[in-house]
Amino acid sequence: MNTSFPINPGSWLGVLGGGQLGKMFSEAASSMGYRVCVLEKDVGSPAGAISEKHLIAPYTDPEALKELADKCKAVTTEFENVPAESLQVLAKDTFTAPSADAVTVTQDRYVEKGFLSSNGIPVAPHKLIENEQDVDSCPEDLFPGILKTARFGYDGKGQVRVKTKAELMAAFEKLDRTRCVLEKMMPLFKEISVISARNPQGETCTFPVAENQHQNGILSITILPARIPQALADRARAIATKIVDRLNYCGVLCTEFFVLNDGHLLVNELAPRPHNSGHATIEACVTSQYGQQVRAMTGMPLGSTHQNVPAVMVNLLGNIWFDEQGKLREPPWDKVLAIHGAHLHLYGKHEPRIGRKMGHVTCTAETPEKAMEIAIKVCEIFGLPSPTNYHE
Repeated sequence: MNTSFPINPGSWLGVLGGGQLGKMFSEAASSMGYRVCVLEKDVGSPAGAISEKHLIAPYTDPEALKELADKCKAVTTEFENVPAESLQVLAKDTFTAPSADAVTVTQDRYVEKGFLSSNGIPVAPHKLIENEQDVDSCPEDLFPGILKTARFGYDGKGQVRVKTKAELMAAFEKLDRTRCVLEKMMPLFKEISVISARNPQGETCTFPVAENQHQNGILSITILPARIPQALADRARAIATKIVDRLNYCGVLCTEFFVLNDGHLLVNELAPRPHNSGHATIEACVTSQYGQQVRAMTGMPLGSTHQNVPAVMVNLLGNIWFDEQGKLREPPWDKVLAIHGAHLHLYGKHEPRIGRKMGHVTCTAETPEKAMEIAIKVCEIFGLPSPTNYHE
């Protein structure tokens, strides 16, 4: 499919997926004058609720894909597990960002690690686990490790920690003997991520490095910029740029890193879409990751990623809607909105559930220390654990 760039405002843009990332993409696209069509089977999806058109159908529905391709000059994704086959179908009649080829690499942990290793990008020692023979032949130096499903794992789901071959076999059984990857657990200092973008013309950019903290496998806090040495931040951004170039990527991609105790960087995984750790760019940076996603897919010049103010993002899960007895309650929004520098984002999901991402608060201030003070206040109001206070 030959597409003429740039795609100007007034044109229709499509998005596969109706979650909060699609909602924030739709908000950014609409503010720039584009019209948005969402393909998502959930009638009450956040993105579908605010977009000009909502096609209510599965991602693989032939008629819905045809309508999306006929209407939109370009289509992007907000959900990493959108079938690559759907992107292949769309690409016959419209431009997709990212491409099916790029998504195919990032949807399988083993394929992804092979791609990274073949391009000289460091990853943790690992082994493909597909059967009992793979378990039996597993090297002892991969223990202790984490067994992860090769596909469809996110927010800590589909992961089991193991210390021995016996535990590995039990974990493999627990994961229904699906295709897995065993990764050696490394001496971890902190986790960071880099949001990068690339347009069809090959222009690339990266945002400041984000520092991420997790609770039960789900992102809880992001600190922007990360509290790491400048040389390490520069190295992470260079690796992220290399990845989007080698993938011939178009759109926004998140590269998640492990920082080891000795300062070495390992790539943990790739997310072919905007990322939770990039939410803070809405208030903190000249261009948000969502505005960058619009620019990248339309072939417009990429925007400045300069960070204007320090920021700390607090993730809000459905847990805060429940009291200690498990009864539903309304969180104290007024107390949060009374704090200068606290920016509340709620995603429009109608049913709060334990572990479900319902919103976030981005805390901005003139110094990193003051932004952190605001984040700690927000956490206290909601009864959340405060950010871990480790530095370089």
